[in-house]
Amino acid sequence: MVEIKTPGEIGAIRAAGRIVAEILAAVRAAAVPGTRLADLDEVARSVLAAAGATSPFLGYQPRFAPVPYPAVICTSVNDGALHGIPGRYRLAEGDLLSIDSGAVLDGWTADAATSFTIGPPSHADARLIATTDAALRAGIAAAVPGARIGDISAAIGAAGRAAGYGICADFGGHGVGRLMHEAPSVPNEGRAGRGLRLGPGLVIAIEPWFLAGGEDSYRIDADGWTLRSADGSRAAHAEHTIAITGGSPVILTAAD
Repeated sequence: MVEIKTPGEIGAIRAAGRIVAEILAAVRAAAVPGTRLADLDEVARSVLAAAGATSPFLGYQPRFAPVPYPAVICTSVNDGALHGIPGRYRLAEGDLLSIDSGAVLDGWTADAATSFTIGPPSHADARLIATTDAALRAGIAAAVPGARIGDISAAIGAAGRAAGYGICADFGGHGVGRLMHEAPSVPNEGRAGRGLRLGPGLVIAIEPWFLAGGEDSYRIDADGWTLRSADGSRAAHAEHTIAITGGSPVILTAAD
């Protein structure tokens, strides 16, 4: 069932969203050559603790996962697209890192992600990241009253396909509120004019992720979580939690 949030509830999600933005900024600042991914998880845990918030990631176990998720952020490197578990790997100059983070504050959840390189990006990485960010903006711009979920999906898919990137519809956007994953599903490719009609009070996460090699397939590591491009090409991921309003959508995970 799709839950419509009140203005007060949207404000509560926004408070959680500010913490998510703070986590992403703190982790990005700490992501330098030689830093272990596990150290970035500790940075995120510190931000959550200081804000009196908890993580919707820690202990989360969807149907596909053999074990609960053991960290508070996802750290996906290079060909890693989603759900990378922070471990002992040390970042190196030129790595492409995607960070996904969430926060729960007073029972309300927000979720966001960003991708960046360690040091200056190559032309190919810069294009991949820029296209993924542009797809996120296009998806958000399509999230207006009277539009449909398919309009968001079509906008995201058009950006990725125009650049020649692979798109996997198995994992995408979703409703957000009391839980990190609620109805409706927001795929990263679809047909305009189809799906749920958008109305004020709907809160969703929009999250494009593209594969540079152009293939639409992926594989999952032995850890049961880390999702990688099947062809070994690099991946990028971007996400914001937004609220549909009577006018333009409001980004709830933006920094102040």
